Amino acid sequence: MKKYLLVFLTLALAVVLAACGGKDEAATTTNGSNSTADTTEDKEIILGATAGPYSDMLKKAIIPQLEEKGYTVELKEFGDYIQPNIALNNGDIDANLFQHTIYLETFEQQNNMDLEPLIIVPTAPMGFFSDKFTSVEEIADGATVALPNDPSNAARALSSLQEQGLIEIDPNVDTLTASEKDVVKNDKNLVFQPVEAASLPRQIQSVDIAAVPGNFALAAGLDLMDAMFLENMPDQYRNVVAVKAENKDSQLAKDIIEIVESAKFEEVIDAEFQGFGKPEWMTNR
Repeated sequence: MKKYLLVFLTLALAVVLAACGGKDEAATTTNGSNSTADTTEDKEIILGATAGPYSDMLKKAIIPQLEEKGYTVELKEFGDYIQPNIALNNGDIDANLFQHTIYLETFEQQNNMDLEPLIIVPTAPMGFFSDKFTSVEEIADGATVALPNDPSNAARALSSLQEQGLIEIDPNVDTLTASEKDVVKNDKNLVFQPVEAASLPRQIQSVDIAAVPGNFALAAGLDLMDAMFLENMPDQYRNVVAVKAENKDSQLAKDIIEIVESAKFEEVIDAEFQGFGKPEWMTNR
């Protein structure tokens, strides 16, 4: 009898220890840094973009590779340039793609945010469209040029006209902030007409040349390759993937950088985003 009692007590103790061990293991799985639950939760992400080419870039060139890495990705599209950064700052989305570095830095300063650009991506340049001229050499004296009326895009347009040899900007002025009053040489007597950027595609038929920012050109169904010439965009005006600064070293941030730097990403850009200007890091590698 004692023998059976001893066996019973031994088995009971083993069951208790196993149960305790199971609880400890379950706790580790639930709360430990290597938990399955945490890994799954960490890989459920939301990316934000304005509707159009950069939403398409996420869909075609970035999200498929994130999914290959095990992420479950939701894409949220925004209708303006304000909400994507508010959502990022609030933690409603994990990263966004829609803005260039200058806009990002200005926005976070004005709104007391701490956001971080991860990597520059190929960006739709400003296109100079004309129904009257097919080359710079054909541009007639006194031609009218519709420019964006906001300072940032106007400076870009003037800088591009200078690169084409059509005007000269005061060398003492930063071309990133130049305005019409800084034009010191205009041999063809170009007439500048400031216009709301979003309406520039509709101006192509009524002016001689229209300088249309790439996003508005694509939204209007224009083909960048049909432009008389395209802006040679400085990297400060190329769009970036942005995250909250506290997440700049996260695994997601590292994975996004790895994807954008991959050959597969560039292959999609070459096939699906013709005319997009590549950043220096991409062209120099």
